[in-house]
Amino acid sequence: MGAEPAAQARRPPGTPPVVCLAGNPNVGKSSLFNSLTGSACETANCGGVTTEATAVCTRWEGTMVEVMDLPGVYGLDVSGGDQEAARTALLEARPDVVVAVVDATNLARNLFLVLQLLDLGYRVVVALNLIDEARRRAVEVDAAKLAERLGVPVVPTVAPRGEGVDELTEAVLRVAASPNGAGRGVERDYGEVVDDRLDELTVTVGQRLSGHAPAYGLGARAVAFALLEGDTGIAAASGLDAAELLTLADDGLALEIARRRHFLARSIAAASGTVRTRGGSETWWRVTTTPLTGVPILAAVMAAVFAVLFFAGDLLATALTSVWEAYVTPVLTAVIERLFGEGAVGATLLWGLDGGILAILAVGIPYILTFYFLLALLEDSGYLNAAAFLTDRVMHRFGLHGRAVIPLIAAGGCNVPAVIATRSLASMRERAIAATLITLTPCSARTAVILGAVALFVGWQWALFVYAVLIVVGVGAGLGLNRILPGQGGPLVMEMFPFRRPVLRQVVGKTWRRFREFVWDAAPIVLAGSFVLGALYETGVIWRFTDLLAPVVEDWLMLPAVAGLTLLFAVLRKELALQLLIAFAAVTVGAAASDLTSFMSTSQIVTYAVVNSIYVPCVATIAVLGRELGWRRTATISLGTVALALLVGGLVARVVPLIGG
Repeated sequence: MGAEPAAQARRPPGTPPVVCLAGNPNVGKSSLFNSLTGSACETANCGGVTTEATAVCTRWEGTMVEVMDLPGVYGLDVSGGDQEAARTALLEARPDVVVAVVDATNLARNLFLVLQLLDLGYRVVVALNLIDEARRRAVEVDAAKLAERLGVPVVPTVAPRGEGVDELTEAVLRVAASPNGAGRGVERDYGEVVDDRLDELTVTVGQRLSGHAPAYGLGARAVAFALLEGDTGIAAASGLDAAELLTLADDGLALEIARRRHFLARSIAAASGTVRTRGGSETWWRVTTTPLTGVPILAAVMAAVFAVLFFAGDLLATALTSVWEAYVTPVLTAVIERLFGEGAVGATLLWGLDGGILAILAVGIPYILTFYFLLALLEDSGYLNAAAFLTDRVMHRFGLHGRAVIPLIAAGGCNVPAVIATRSLASMRERAIAATLITLTPCSARTAVILGAVALFVGWQWALFVYAVLIVVGVGAGLGLNRILPGQGGPLVMEMFPFRRPVLRQVVGKTWRRFREFVWDAAPIVLAGSFVLGALYETGVIWRFTDLLAPVVEDWLMLPAVAGLTLLFAVLRKELALQLLIAFAAVTVGAAASDLTSFMSTSQIVTYAVVNSIYVPCVATIAVLGRELGWRRTATISLGTVALALLVGGLVARVVPLIGG
C-alpha cells in the first residue's frame, strides 16, 4: 500500500527547493547538516541535543537549496515535546525532499521514522549514516538492497568526515527534480483491516475536501493516515470535521499501525543487513551501566572532570590574569588616568574595563572553555548516555533524569556552563530544578573562599562542616522542589548507543561555538556589573549600605558590618568576597585585617563562607539563567537563594558556638 503523493509546495517560481533532515538525536543528523551546509549547529552523541529547527540556504552544484534541520526525534507522533515540534516544523516547511538520517548500526529502530515519512507522502532520500561505526562493529548493510526494499535512494555517509555528502546532494537534487514521484517508496502492507479502513477514509476525506488542497500540502491519504493514528490536527487544519471522520476508524487501529510499521522496519532491516557484532561496544555499555562497575567508573570520570576544571582551570586563570595584569593593566591604567584623571570617574572606568575583563579571563576562558571541551569529548564518545542510565533512579528523587548528573557535577568547576548544559533536559520543570541545584553547588570560586577563609584560618574540620551544610541544603532543595513544582518527571526512555571515537575537529568546533555563545551573552553583563559596583565603591555610596544591612548582617547573621558589603560585591565574582573582606576590614581595623581571626571568630568565618556559597550566583551565571530559563524564573531562583542563605546562615551562626566554634 503506497502513500498518495503530497501536493507540491506552492512557492513562487525560482524559489529554492526545501530539504528537511529528519532523524533521532544520536545518528549524527546535525553533524550531517553541518557537512551539507557548512553551518555551525550543535552535534552530539546523546539524547535531547537538537531542540529546535534550524534552516540554512546553501548552494549544491550551482542550485540554491534551503536545508532545514528538524529537532531530533525517533518518530512523528503527536505526544508533545520534540516529536510534536519536529512534526509541526516538517508540516509547515512543506519540503520537496526529506533526508531521513538513519543509524547503520541500528537499522530496524531507525526505519520506523522513514516509514512514517513515506506514509505522509513525502519524497524521501535515506542517508545511511555511521557506516564507519557499522564496519567497526562488523555490521554489514547492503545499501542497494535497502533502497530496493524501501523504494527510495539510499546513500551511505560518514557525516563528521564528509564521506558520501556529494552523493547525497546529487540524490536529493535528482529526486527533487523528478516529475514521476521518485522517492515516495514502494507499496507497504499494513494488513487487510487497516488497508480497507484507510481506503475508505481516503475516499471520504477526498470528497469532504471538495477540490481544495488539504492543510500543509498533504494528500487525502496522508490525512486519512493521520486520522487513523489519532492526529486530528491535520484534518482540523484542512477544515474537516475530525470527530466525525474518526467514527469511521476503529479504536485499535493506531496501535495496529504502529505494530505493523515496527514489523515492516524489522523485516526490511533483516533483508538488508547482516549483524556480526564483535561485542566491544556492548561490553563497554554493560560495564558502565552496571552499578558494581559503573559507579566507580562514573566517580573516576567525574573526578577527572572536576580535577581538570579545578586545577587546570586555576593554572589557566592564574596565567591569563598574570599576563593581563603585567602587560595590559599598566597601559590601560595610564591611558584612562591621562584621559579621565585619577578621580572617581577614572577609577570607575578601570573597575569596568580592567576588572570586568579580568573577571572574564579568570572564569570564562579557564573554566568555561575547558568544561565545554570536556563535555564535547564525553558527548561524542557516548559516555553521557551510560552515566544518565546509571544515575537515573537516584536523580528521579529530585524530579530529574539521569542526564542531569553531568551538569550538576560540572557545577563544581563553574556554574555557567553547567546551567547551559541543562538544555539536554526534556522539560522546563527539570531544567528549573537542575539550574537551581547548580546555583547551590559551590563552584571553584566559592571553593576558593571556603579553602582560603575557613580551612586556612580555622581548620579543615570546619571547611568540611561547611561542605556538609551545603550538601544538606542542596539535597533538601532538590527534594523540596520536586514536591512543590507542578508536574512530574516521566521515565527516561533510552536505547543503547555505541561508544564512539570522538572526532577532534567536531569536538573543537562544538567547543568554540558554545564558548562564543557564552561570551556573547555573559560578557556584557559582567562588564556592566563591574561598572556599577565600581561606581558604588569609588563614590563612597557603598558605605551607606552598612546601616541598611545592619539588621540582617549584624543582628541575624552575627557578622561584622563590612562582611555585608563584600557579599554585595561578590555578585561580580565570588572569590572577590574574601579579597574585599580583607580590604574593607583594613579600613576599620588596620593592617591586622589580613588575618581574619583578628576581627572575626570561628563562628563568623564559617557563617560567612556558608552564606557566600548559597546566595545568588555571580552575574555571569545570572546572565545565562536569564537566557536559558527566562528572567522571571531567574529572579525567583536568585531571590530564593538569598532567602535560603540568610535562613541557613542565621542557623549556622547559632549552632557553631554550641559545637565548639
